Amino acid sequence: MLDITFIRNNPKDVEEGARKKGVTVDVGRLLDVDAKRREAIGAVETKRAEQNAEGERIPSLEGDERGKAIEALKILKAEVKRLEEALGPLEEEFDALMRAIPNLPKPDVKYGESDEDNEELRRVGEPVEFDFEPKDYMALGMAHGTVDTESAAKVSGARFAYLLGDVAMLEFALMQYALHLLTPKGFLPVLPPVMIRPDVMAAMGYMDRHSDEIFALKDDELVLVGTSEQSVGPMHRDEVLDVAEPKRYIAWSPCFRREAGSYGKDTRGILRLHQFNKMEMFSFTHPDDSESEHEFLLACQEELMQGLGLPYRVIRQCTGDMGTPSARTYDIETWIPSQGTYRETHSTSTTTDFQSRRLNIAYKDAESGKRAFVHMLNGTAFADTRILSAIMENFQQKDGTIRIPDVLVPYMGAKTTIG
Repeated sequence: MLDITFIRNNPKDVEEGARKKGVTVDVGRLLDVDAKRREAIGAVETKRAEQNAEGERIPSLEGDERGKAIEALKILKAEVKRLEEALGPLEEEFDALMRAIPNLPKPDVKYGESDEDNEELRRVGEPVEFDFEPKDYMALGMAHGTVDTESAAKVSGARFAYLLGDVAMLEFALMQYALHLLTPKGFLPVLPPVMIRPDVMAAMGYMDRHSDEIFALKDDELVLVGTSEQSVGPMHRDEVLDVAEPKRYIAWSPCFRREAGSYGKDTRGILRLHQFNKMEMFSFTHPDDSESEHEFLLACQEELMQGLGLPYRVIRQCTGDMGTPSARTYDIETWIPSQGTYRETHSTSTTTDFQSRRLNIAYKDAESGKRAFVHMLNGTAFADTRILSAIMENFQQKDGTIRIPDVLVPYMGAKTTIG
């Protein structure tokens, strides 16, 4: 969430920033509740101090004075309880109003209403020109017996898949490639939990909007992560970190998404599944380093992509396409020949201190010694089914085989083709 002091000092900027992200917030009501809440807190603290003082007096009193003091203490306790009960609804409304405010977009983020307004920054590589009629990834996967959605539908329903044989091996190769590239850059590998508590998911900023995307295990009061950042970010909840250098993790996990609102989109194939695997970069930084860290995460993504040799473009999301916690999001979209367009395969976001404030993840300033909140950033290394689809289509050959990108061959037992 945002800093209430910042909101008090910049109410119009907060309303405008939220509006640009398509969110209407009542900052006036928030500030009114905030003022009443602060007044109520002050009243509780004053009465509680009187109660404590009266309680400390009693052991030294005797007779009638002791009896009167005990009665006075009872009255004070009742008054404190009454004031606390009056404070409760104000705290609840204040918290709800604060959580309704999204992170504000960075100044360089373009205003727009949907992904159609996103800003293209650059293109790298040229789309493949085939001298034969190319197949889409599903036709290729079925031909080689490596992608099976029919069996998955019998077992799990729509939007699930079995990845088999060389395509399954290709996923493991991608993950090894990413690890070997990223661990020397200071990323610590982690296998995180994929079930987290709802309050933790809320602290990460994913329950306020689009909570219908989340799979919930209601009998167990747990939710499934849609990306491992939702599990890695809270690792350091209520901790003070040393962020003299960025603290980096590279996490692999299954991910689960309802894909609510996407029915009719990518229903055939494996681009938009309820379950997939993803390797995710995550950084905790000093606020002074978060801008350079965001560019660093994007550079890591581009290095991974250029190693594969896939054509792609870099997009900066407009305000209307960004998620609640994000202050800026870059996407990498990879060329999908069968669709004649670029499709999103990577994203990297800075959430500034929006998540860390909720999670109470801080650092201690070296000069002042005061605590402040770290900045948190995330970025896709590889999401399996999307990048696998792109590799299959872009590297298909006339004889129906699929060439394995050179950088992945060492992780495929020196195998150079699928099929």
